[in-house]
Amino acid sequence: MLEIAKRVETLLGSRADISSDLGSVIYGLLVSAIMIVIALGVNWVIQMMFRWISGRSRKLKKSKWNGYLIKRKLGHHILLLIPGLIMYGIPRLFYESGDKMIRYLHRADIIYMIIVVILVINSILYCFLDFYSTTDKNKKHPLQGLVQGLQVMLYFVGAIIIVAILIDKSPTVLLTGLGASAAVLMLVFKDSILGFVAGVQLSQNNMVRIGDWIQMPDGSANGNVEEITLNTVKVRNWDNTITMIPPYTLVSSPFKNWRGMQESGGRRVDKMIYIDLNSLLVCTQEMIDEIHKEFTLMGTFPNDKSDTILTNVQLFRMYIERYLRANQEVNQSLDLIITQKEATPYGLPIEVYFFLKDKAWAIFEKKQSDIFDHLMTVAPRFGLRLYQRP
Repeated sequence: MLEIAKRVETLLGSRADISSDLGSVIYGLLVSAIMIVIALGVNWVIQMMFRWISGRSRKLKKSKWNGYLIKRKLGHHILLLIPGLIMYGIPRLFYESGDKMIRYLHRADIIYMIIVVILVINSILYCFLDFYSTTDKNKKHPLQGLVQGLQVMLYFVGAIIIVAILIDKSPTVLLTGLGASAAVLMLVFKDSILGFVAGVQLSQNNMVRIGDWIQMPDGSANGNVEEITLNTVKVRNWDNTITMIPPYTLVSSPFKNWRGMQESGGRRVDKMIYIDLNSLLVCTQEMIDEIHKEFTLMGTFPNDKSDTILTNVQLFRMYIERYLRANQEVNQSLDLIITQKEATPYGLPIEVYFFLKDKAWAIFEKKQSDIFDHLMTVAPRFGLRLYQRP
């Protein structure tokens, strides 16, 4: 009987402990619920007051920063810190000092505060980026890739601190442990690391700006740069397709940037006019007089000296130069060269090299086409035939 009584007493004692632990859990959940309700209520009141004040403040409405702050919800995220501070002191109202539940609730509150701080810093970075993108410096030195790199570091550090709080360890211990797996992390974040380093190189060396016309040798991209981020350079091609290029591709591979042409005084024209070799001849005085009368641009040239031998291709080159010199669309301050190249099986090439003032693609193509239409049309007036393969 004595043994049975001891077993009953032990059983009742264990049930009492279970009931006590269950009651502690229920009590803890109740306190947590009260904290959450209070925090939500305080946040709602604070947010309503902030909206009311900001909606009626003339200074805020006139401020150029107001649009950025509203867009990125910086004020909303900062105010989320207040409920966290209030929640940190509430557990002391329900538990005695040193109770383990206080530590658990404080850990949860600190994690909440860390997340809010990350949101605040992230909003500040976005506000700065929005403002910077409206300045002229953004085209020369875009910072979107740098900001994205800072965001990755921010999230990484925040995650390390949160995990350290959950397992009650120092963040340095976790970082030491991660050192052993650095190779794996570098493999996982390879594109981000390469993109970040390449983005710094592109910006530092002024290789690519927003608005630049770039062209890849493989034809994958040929258009204007619209965006430079941590992992991609966004190019809108002339057919309105979009090409995404990794930044490290622009660092490691050759590409053509037309910025120099766009910033110069003109866009280069360099074309050949092929003359049939069988049509070359020495001009008679009669031919010279006729050309002189028909083309007033020729002005005066040695047509009165019997010892001067002129060929029709020579007069044609002279006409091309004088025609371009008189053309207001041609930039006269840049090189203008009309020269004869070595004869080929396709005829005698006359190189026409000059610069047009208008650099816009469509207008440039039209004007250079008009010029060469004229030159090829007047070539027969000099007794020349353009080469055309039978």
